[in-house]
Amino acid sequence: MRKAIRHLQAADPVMGGIIRQVGPYRIEFRDPGFETLVKSIVYQQLSGRVAQVIFGRLAAAVPGGMLTPENTLALRPAKMRKLGLSKQKTAYIRDLARLTRAGTVDFTELPALADTEVIERLTKVKGVGVWTAHMFLIFALRRTNVLPSGDLGIRAAIRKAYGFAELPKPAEIEVLGQRWHPYCTVAAWYLWRSLEPNANL
Repeated sequence: MRKAIRHLQAADPVMGGIIRQVGPYRIEFRDPGFETLVKSIVYQQLSGRVAQVIFGRLAAAVPGGMLTPENTLALRPAKMRKLGLSKQKTAYIRDLARLTRAGTVDFTELPALADTEVIERLTKVKGVGVWTAHMFLIFALRRTNVLPSGDLGIRAAIRKAYGFAELPKPAEIEVLGQRWHPYCTVAAWYLWRSLEPNANL
């Protein structure tokens, strides 16, 4: 990872400053399976802290604290709503559980696929958009060159660090991020941590 850090520091002085501020790169990877994709759905459009609480409640509601398609479907939708999930997210998670149980979504196939193919497969699931697929690529499949340009945290961190008057648009982030290739994932992690130093990322 030293090579990635050196590249980012040389290519972008602002990113170099963020790296000095945040410290060592310590990304926390997750298992590339069902539970991780559920977690990404829970985290959609929420702050990291709020999402962490809701996901914790969901995991605690199933036997052993580990989500599977079977024990997720055993939870009543009303119970999932009481845990803090919206009606939409409850429907998305249950749909994913049904598709995984049926074999339509096969997590064992994803590691061998290119980033674009993973995004194509996952976004066929109701409620799984490009952002969610990006999170899965970064935290589950450990891909090193993913730039989630639509992520609110990334946009807010860039606005703060790079002096944008407003939240930058995804297209602006894509242009800015060209200097980070082929280590956009590392840059994204540092941007997140610059906003939430203690986030579970």
